[in-house]
Amino acid sequence: MNVALIGSGSWGTAVAGLAAARAERVTMWAHSEQTAAGINGEHRNPRYLVDYELPGNVVATTDLSQALDGADSIIFAVPSTHLRSVCHQAALFIAAGTPVLCLTKGIEPESGLLMSEVITSEIGNESRVAALSGPNHAEEICRGGLSAAVIASEDPQIGETFKDLLLSTAFRIYLSQDMTGVEVCGAMKNVIAIVCGISAGTGAGDNTLALIMTRGLAEISRLVHARGGQAMTCMGLAGMGDLIATCTSEHSRNRTFGYEFAHGVSLDEYQTRTHMVVEGAVAARSVSELARSLGVDIPLTFAVEQTLYNGVTLDRALEILTDRVPSQEFYGLND
Repeated sequence: MNVALIGSGSWGTAVAGLAAARAERVTMWAHSEQTAAGINGEHRNPRYLVDYELPGNVVATTDLSQALDGADSIIFAVPSTHLRSVCHQAALFIAAGTPVLCLTKGIEPESGLLMSEVITSEIGNESRVAALSGPNHAEEICRGGLSAAVIASEDPQIGETFKDLLLSTAFRIYLSQDMTGVEVCGAMKNVIAIVCGISAGTGAGDNTLALIMTRGLAEISRLVHARGGQAMTCMGLAGMGDLIATCTSEHSRNRTFGYEFAHGVSLDEYQTRTHMVVEGAVAARSVSELARSLGVDIPLTFAVEQTLYNGVTLDRALEILTDRVPSQEFYGLND
């Protein structure tokens, strides 16, 4: 199998290594000539996971048509803010039946579309598109650390195709048909991780962290349910699993950003320094838009949106949250 991997960030680089173990060739598309040259010349990504040596059958190009030429399967791993434009450019070179896996997490602003839906809207044939999510920090994946993920797909055979490609003794893969649940979880956990980082940055303790994570999971469950997904998905790898990893790990850019934001570092400053998109900051706005359109209450997410984009101070956001009167623990989950 020849695999096209569209994207060259840390997660795309780690997954390229996973796919290379079972594929004949993995061709990565990189936006930067420097990145492509580093992968081709030294088998290393010069910007992300710089100490990780990629297998010899991984090559890179800055030409989308070249990356997609002869691909038996395609994996998209570009930031959510660029996914539509990249898919639009790639659509001309993608055959109608080629299986596609989405690694990107988020919800598109204004449209409210999930990332797999963005892909489908540009390349067509939604039944051949799958989505992967789970507690998977690239830094640990590339070292061979034991991890697991869930692949969701409308067509079970598409899920099996990508499971066969990426499964290993160290990377366990489970299957699901709840694409909505898996993708909403993947988008929202990044927002909750920002809140956890802010909490740590302000000196709050373990009780507060547990409060944020569990109430955050309740928010995720309400939106999954309202969007037509299965609330039980939130108990799995894409929900609780990814939430734990993203909210507690030193590798989490969303948590780390929240911590630094609590110390006065702006979003632009953080992203410029790290060369990474804080997906939770993007999702805070698009998830809030979607929740309002569906009449779903997600107070933690609304608070992040208010502090990042509407000038609300952290003290005022906390005051708004703690002034709320607690109600039923699992409200919003009944039809």
